[in-house]
Order: sequence, then structure tokens, then C-alpha cells
Amino acid sequence: MPNAKLRFLAPLIAAVLVASSLLVYAQRLDVPYVPTPQQVVDRMLEMANVGKDDIVFDLGSGDGRIAITAVKNRGAKQAFGVDINPVRIKEATENAKIAGVTDKVTFLEQDLFKTDFSKATVLTMYLLTDVNLRLRPVILETLKPGTRVVSHAFNLGDWEPDYSDKPDGRDVYMWIVPAKVEGRWDITGPNQKFSISLKQEYSTISGTTTLDGKSAKLNGAMLRGENIQFSVEGLPGKFTGKVDGEKITGEGGWSGVRTARNI
Repeated sequence: MPNAKLRFLAPLIAAVLVASSLLVYAQRLDVPYVPTPQQVVDRMLEMANVGKDDIVFDLGSGDGRIAITAVKNRGAKQAFGVDINPVRIKEATENAKIAGVTDKVTFLEQDLFKTDFSKATVLTMYLLTDVNLRLRPVILETLKPGTRVVSHAFNLGDWEPDYSDKPDGRDVYMWIVPAKVEGRWDITGPNQKFSISLKQEYSTISGTTTLDGKSAKLNGAMLRGENIQFSVEGLPGKFTGKVDGEKITGEGGWSGVRTARNI
């Protein structure tokens, strides 16, 4: 009798174990798999101006079409797809073989939150808003200024996109990772010295100027990646330059050095 009971219960126990495994696996997936239409893929990569010097990371890469297109059609130097689903990784790898791009395209079966994508020059995503928001601080802290971030359908909360479009009626957003410029900067030019104090919220900057010991207006302050521009009341022309950590190299012979981060 005991053996008969075991024979009867064995299939039921096996079914319960399989169902439990599937449930655990489903809980690992932050985003359901929905492929991005090719027209949208093409526009995402076009908006990011992907070219021969770019390293593209696609988070939640599915069947691999974004990473493959980046290399095959846009000539990207290298592309990585990240997905936690082994079925999708196998499919993407096969698609890369068919496209003849396995020398430049790699698919990683891993958690995107445990992935080091700091060397990306372009980051693409088709995730969900809550996942994007969890990624936002990582993007801002680890990606180099000037890196382009493109998302299909879902935004990054109060970080306003630099560009947006609606290919095939679908929302696509692009952000340019900004340099960190908040603080006090001493500016030296061919004929003048002054300081500016900047406040920053993502790519939006504003501030004040001290010129000859007096306050002056800082006008037209703009930041796109590592590129900064502003003008100062009482001084001719615009100041345009490139931020590199604690220094700014300006066009026309001016430069800036950050003397304080907290103001």
C-alpha cells in the first residue's frame, strides 16, 4: 500500500515542484518580454547617433535585435545585450549568428542590476518606469558625461529627456548624461577673472556670478553632457567649454577650476 500511495503522489509532487520553480523564476523577471518593433529600434539608434566608436548596452535585450542592429546597421564598435531569461539569451545568440555579428555582439545572462555597464557610450532600454527609476541613480553615477540613454515607452521620472520622438506612434526618449558641475568655479580668461556658483538638477543649471567683487547675472546657462555654456552680465560674448571633472577647458582661451562642491 505505501508503495501504491507513493506512485500516486509522485506525479503530483513533481508538478508542485515544477510550478514552484516556475514561480520563483517568474519573480526574478522585473519586466515581461515584449519585443520592440524594428522601426522603433532603428529610430532609437538614430536618435542616439550610434556609430563606429560606440559601445552599446541594451538592458532587457530579449531576442537581441537592438544590439544586433547597432552593430550590423549602425556600425557600432561593440554591443552587449543583458537579459535574465536563458531562453531569450539563446534566441539572441542564434540571431547574432544568423546576422554574422558574433564577433562584436555579446549577450549576458544576468541581472541588469548586477551588471557593470559603465563602459557604455549608449544605453538602450525597454523596461518599466519603476525599473527605470531604480536604474536612474546608477546611470547618473556610473556613466560618463555625454553617454546617450534611450528608452522605449518609459521615462526617467522628473529627469526630463533632452529629446523625444514618436516613431510608429510609440514614445521614445533620450537623455544625455550630464557632467557634475554644481559648486563654485573660479574662471580665468584672457582679460578677466571672476567666479560662478552653480546649482544643478540633472541637465538644468543656474547660478550667480561674482565679478570685480560685485554680483552679476549669469545668463543662458546650459549643460549637455560635458558641454557647458553661459554668459555673464557686463562681459561680451558667450563662454563655451567642456567639463572634465574639476576643470573646464573653454573655447577662446578661458578655463575654470572648481574650488568648492557645496555652496
